[in-house]
Amino acid sequence: MNRNSFRYGLACFFIAAVLGPPHFVHAGDDAIDPDVLFIVVDDMNDWISLLDPEAPIETPNLERLARRGMLFTRAYCASPACNPSRAATLTGLRPSTTGVYGNKSDWRGAVPNRKTIMQQFNAAGYDVRGAGKIFHHHLDGAFHDDTSFGDFQHMRPQKYPTKKLNGAPKYGSRNTDWGQWPKRVEDSIDFHTAAYCAEALSRPDRDKPLFLACGIYKPHSPFFAPAEYHKAYDDIKLPARKPDDWSDLPPGAASLVRNKKWFWHGMMNVEKNQRGSYQNFIRAYAACAAFADAQIGRVLDALDESPRGDSTIVVLWSDHGFHLGEKDHIEKFALWEKSNHIPFIVVAPGVTKPGSRCGRPVDMTAIYPTLLELCGLPADPKCDGRSLVPLLRDPKGKWDRPAVMTYMRGNHAVRSERWRYICYADGSEELYDHDADRNEWHNLADNKRYAEIVASHRSWLPTTEAKQVPDLKKPKSQTETVR
Repeated sequence: MNRNSFRYGLACFFIAAVLGPPHFVHAGDDAIDPDVLFIVVDDMNDWISLLDPEAPIETPNLERLARRGMLFTRAYCASPACNPSRAATLTGLRPSTTGVYGNKSDWRGAVPNRKTIMQQFNAAGYDVRGAGKIFHHHLDGAFHDDTSFGDFQHMRPQKYPTKKLNGAPKYGSRNTDWGQWPKRVEDSIDFHTAAYCAEALSRPDRDKPLFLACGIYKPHSPFFAPAEYHKAYDDIKLPARKPDDWSDLPPGAASLVRNKKWFWHGMMNVEKNQRGSYQNFIRAYAACAAFADAQIGRVLDALDESPRGDSTIVVLWSDHGFHLGEKDHIEKFALWEKSNHIPFIVVAPGVTKPGSRCGRPVDMTAIYPTLLELCGLPADPKCDGRSLVPLLRDPKGKWDRPAVMTYMRGNHAVRSERWRYICYADGSEELYDHDADRNEWHNLADNKRYAEIVASHRSWLPTTEAKQVPDLKKPKSQTETVR
């Protein structure tokens, strides 16, 4: 343990003696502010060993990180789409507050004066760095916010094989592909992101506390991962499905996902023609998730070797979940559990107990106020979420709110410890009892027996909903390639 770590630990001991588990605070010239490692993973769902020991996708490095702090077992995105999810998490404002509902929504145009969480730390004197996918990556990086970082390494361009690996050239775009690619791990996007972050953590001459944002792109499509990550999933099982799953769904559900049904229908057509098979698709997603876990492991190795690693706050989350055929749906863009349930880990030395778990339902609008409080920065009263510090201290403590999710204007889900309630823009509803129905096969919303449950969850829906903001259009002067 180095001198700074010793001083930090000693300060925590005396604060804890008086106040219980501490905040991280400024305490004079001899104290240091904690570094922050902020890891966001793209499209990582809950079919992983971190959240379910029986799940087929092994995530040893996520489990390794969870052993350092607290795993939230009922964590949910703010929106099941990249852009609105990331905008909500990084600004602390829900889509219903900002009007940022879709992947094309101009999030910065919607909130031009809102400080991102990175800007808050920059203003507090942190060296703010990042790499990979932090903001939405479409339009050649036009959604990226340069003012949020002092230094940033953009995603490497996606490399493609000469022909689609899934054998279905007319099915979807080049990104609608999956298989063993590239041959060398070093040619992958996330290898370079992890390398940048490892180097940033290892710098011995830092004179400022570090806020490091690490954006891991996989398991986002195209589902490419080097061959070594596919081997463990040759015989992977298929997700659970129910043949008549849509028989009890309301009109709002069909309306919301209508323009995304092409993926599932196309998958079934490919399967019938024995080209690119459904199981190969599942195998490729699993391989990408395992590859993402391995790259996170490289970053954690660097953290362990860092002179300030033992006093670093770590937050890891996924921007949303992902359907792999459950409810006859692929991708995200829906309000069911699979699109929204995510891995979420917080390591706060001196606050979280190593290996602890919290089952309270939380959504990612909580990250912004939580990091402000943990690091002794001024609270922001405009945040839509509530700080999780009380739960980090006591995972079974009182928590009087559910997780709330939004996808497109007027469509919301409310997740309590037992129930998932969905209300669509047309007023139609779904209700699922997760104690008895983890797969959400039985919609109970029309059963009068559950009227009080429906009403209590409906009370958490947003009372005001901003109009959808205009889509972002790529500036004509912007000529760089996809990053």
